[in-house]
Amino acid sequence: MEATTANERIELLAEEIKDLLHPHAVDDVTLVQKGLMLYRQGMVKQLQIWNAQITAMVQDVTPCHVKLNFSHLSLSSCTCPHEGLCRHQMAVFFAAYSRVGSVAEWVAEWREPMKEKSDVASWGLQKAKDLIKANGVMKPDYDRWVESFEVSFDTILNSKKYSSPFIIAELFNIYERRIKASAPVEQEWRLLYEMVGIVVSFKKLAVLTVQSGFAEDVVRRAYLSVFHNLIEDADEVVLKIGVQSLPFDFDQFILKLKDEVFELLTVCSDLEQERIYLYRLLWTNLFKKKEWREQEIILINDRLKSLEDWENPNPLMVAGIHISFLQQKDELALDLITKIDDKVITPYMLHWVDLLSQSKAWKRVGPLLELFISKLKGYLDFLRTYHSCASFTRASLKAITPFVTENGKVELYERALLSTLPYSYTEYEFMLFERKQYDKWGDLQAFMGWNFYDLPKERVKIIEKEKPEVLLGMLHQSALNEINQKNRSSYKAAVRHLKKLRTLYKKTKRVDDWQYFLDTLMEKTKRLRAFHEECRRSKLIEE
Repeated sequence: MEATTANERIELLAEEIKDLLHPHAVDDVTLVQKGLMLYRQGMVKQLQIWNAQITAMVQDVTPCHVKLNFSHLSLSSCTCPHEGLCRHQMAVFFAAYSRVGSVAEWVAEWREPMKEKSDVASWGLQKAKDLIKANGVMKPDYDRWVESFEVSFDTILNSKKYSSPFIIAELFNIYERRIKASAPVEQEWRLLYEMVGIVVSFKKLAVLTVQSGFAEDVVRRAYLSVFHNLIEDADEVVLKIGVQSLPFDFDQFILKLKDEVFELLTVCSDLEQERIYLYRLLWTNLFKKKEWREQEIILINDRLKSLEDWENPNPLMVAGIHISFLQQKDELALDLITKIDDKVITPYMLHWVDLLSQSKAWKRVGPLLELFISKLKGYLDFLRTYHSCASFTRASLKAITPFVTENGKVELYERALLSTLPYSYTEYEFMLFERKQYDKWGDLQAFMGWNFYDLPKERVKIIEKEKPEVLLGMLHQSALNEINQKNRSSYKAAVRHLKKLRTLYKKTKRVDDWQYFLDTLMEKTKRLRAFHEECRRSKLIEE
């Protein structure tokens, strides 16, 4: 029974080490190789397996004594100078594991993710070569292009069974190289070919993501960057298309691409922001005809009416608002925005603020900003995490600044700062101080709960000189907070605040007010003997 228990502990240790070391990390690979070499050379001596640990001596250049802790691997030790898991500990592990299983099989299993990635990559490259031979350079034919993209995608990414999401990015790179190799030679057709490829590839990868069932955080770490790269590529291609003369029959391709782009809105429930970004990019820069936009609104409304309960309506609703802005139907767009929850619509509003600001349509920007600022606080309450709130606040203030600068609407900027406190503290504090609004500056410090002695000394010196009464309220609050702590060190801090208060009251010629405050304070705190002792010791009150 005891032997079986020991075997189980060794197997659990084997799993822990397998999870700890990564087959794609060079240092970890070297560590496993060196430990394996010491084990195979028979350098592990005096191996003993106890209830709590494994002990052994490893005959290296200098003999090393090793302990491997079953419960907490981090508590393991070796007399060599290496920190963390070392080659001697790995050698001892292999020696112990050899009693319960095959060391060679353990190493092979540990290396499997890298082997799988390598195998899949070489398999994908082979398939890509076959596809290039089969397709050659593609002539301008929209339907053939799409068929080629879909067949290539299915052949390279959908026909292979794999379990790791980290392989998808590798295979997608191979797929991209394949389709680019078959692009038309003429520059204008090549650009359109690339744009169609981006949209089709985005949709195919989105569907694959849903079908694979990978968790959202896994997709984010493994290959969300692929979607972002596609969007960046689309940005570049759209700019290039915009500065060249287009062939006469280009419109027929654009019409079909437009239908392809509409499917981005409903192709899956996840990747909402990425899908909407790509949709807006193309409708803003490529699909510019008035009748196209009128038809798109009809399509969006019809699709919204036919949505199933499980389908996500947000992309369609945001798309409708975007087309309305492009049609300059701002009242309709703003009305639609008010009907959507703050936590859904607020981040998308930044794009429209930027879009209208870039065209200097200031009369249109104003009402949009008013609505945006009214939603800011609700959205930040939804975000919660400090990093997310601070990041969105910075983006919001940056988007608002061009309108404020151009139109002198400082009060609007101030409302935005107030709505985003405490995340906008640095910007608001700077603005108030620069404009010498010292009363508001003092209120801001009180709102933030800063201690008087936490404030920047250079700021305090200027305010003490120009408007010392601003500091009175802060000192009162700081002193009372310290007194309420009811310990000797806080009483000393409180006295320091009170002495500063006395100086400021004298400076503002309000000695009577100071005396009244002090008398009242002493009466309220008469039971706090230690505090009164500190006041007498500092000569704040008479003996």
